[in-house]
Amino acid sequence: MASTADPEDGLTDYERLRQENIRRNEAMLASVRRKADELSAAIRSAKPKRGRGRPTGPRQPGKTLDIPASSIVLRSAGLSPAYLLPEPHGSGTHLSSSLASSILGAAKPPPAGAKTRADGIDAGKELVLKPAHVRRVVTTSILSMRVLPLVDRTVVAAGDKLGNIGFWDVDGVSEDLYGDGAGVLFRYLPHKSPVAAIVVHQAAPQKIYSCSYQGEICLMDFEKESFNLVHLWESPVHSLCQAPNHVRCLYFGDENGVLTLFDERVGKVSTTWDVHDARINSIEFHPGNAHMLATSSRDRTACIWDVRSMKTKEPDSLKVFKLDGPTQSAYFSPSGCMLAITSYNIHGTVRVFSMDDFEKSHEHNQTGTLPSAFRVIWGWNDTDLYVGKMSNSVDIISVDVNDSGLSARNNACLWSEYMTSVPFQLSAHPYKVGHLACANSWGKVFLWTSA
Repeated sequence: MASTADPEDGLTDYERLRQENIRRNEAMLASVRRKADELSAAIRSAKPKRGRGRPTGPRQPGKTLDIPASSIVLRSAGLSPAYLLPEPHGSGTHLSSSLASSILGAAKPPPAGAKTRADGIDAGKELVLKPAHVRRVVTTSILSMRVLPLVDRTVVAAGDKLGNIGFWDVDGVSEDLYGDGAGVLFRYLPHKSPVAAIVVHQAAPQKIYSCSYQGEICLMDFEKESFNLVHLWESPVHSLCQAPNHVRCLYFGDENGVLTLFDERVGKVSTTWDVHDARINSIEFHPGNAHMLATSSRDRTACIWDVRSMKTKEPDSLKVFKLDGPTQSAYFSPSGCMLAITSYNIHGTVRVFSMDDFEKSHEHNQTGTLPSAFRVIWGWNDTDLYVGKMSNSVDIISVDVNDSGLSARNNACLWSEYMTSVPFQLSAHPYKVGHLACANSWGKVFLWTSA
């Protein structure tokens, strides 16, 4: 069947028909969403009003809500490599069960959930992108993505700006007419606004938490096969992280620079800290120290904290890094011996610091990136950093430690004719060395794998 769609998304008549079905289904479930809106409005109306500045009064924790999966899962469908069928396969429960089986049936993680390290990998030579490893996981721009921590499977979760979360079970087998065995997709709508972050603890990959610009924190529990809105915060939530030793203890950062600890076990906020003067863009714990975390913010700083000694008001940090532009991320290397901070002004900048001696650092100006979306990630060792480029490719930045300090340089570039747009979001498989997922602004995910 001939396609008349934009070359970027390649929609066929089948796909357009399915989009029409989705619109029809959403209209049928509009009453459910209205009820959710009314409930959210009732909760928000009970909270103190906030001005444009920092919070001035005591914060009231958002109410915990438990919404059945049948009312919040608006769509779920198995998708084939080349076509989207006009109607979903089976019911949402059936598809949730299929995906749950893949996740729950994965091999158990190594002791202590340690990440796999690969100091000898040459990613520039070993990673390839196959045509079958390109999928449109959601319908619009992907703002958050995570490869689930499954030892022997590859499942990618991606959240978009409309509130959708899509799951690509790369190892799943499609039963539809057009399937070629290259994976199955499932799509849900747990949020009503952009999905800012998705987190999954290595000790409990069946529990997937996500947050949104409307302050929603949701849990998809594959054991219960349901989405639940577990907390509703009073301002946009932009970052989310789980405590290393407590799967259900969530740290999240909001629009106003407030870091909050929410204990999902009891359904309430435990503590809040005023740690930044603007939006918190990232939160990450040190891989070897369960009490140390790093934050980055639009206030042009990144900080390292010890959660045991933080005061609620004006907490003292272990270290403050001042940048010349808003900081997008602050991530520890796999061993925890280095910290990479990304920021932007007129160009993207990566600063790498030694955790043993902060005076040992290196500033690397990364050209060819879109500054507002600039964020690098570590791979499977303390040597390689990965970042998307405007040339529809991924740069590999090599970090070198020597007696004179640190240095960094662009070492290699991942380019493929099958990656047809800028990869803004990146996520490395925690266990499968050489499995690197990239996402673009069209809802597509590109999975690079070892040759």
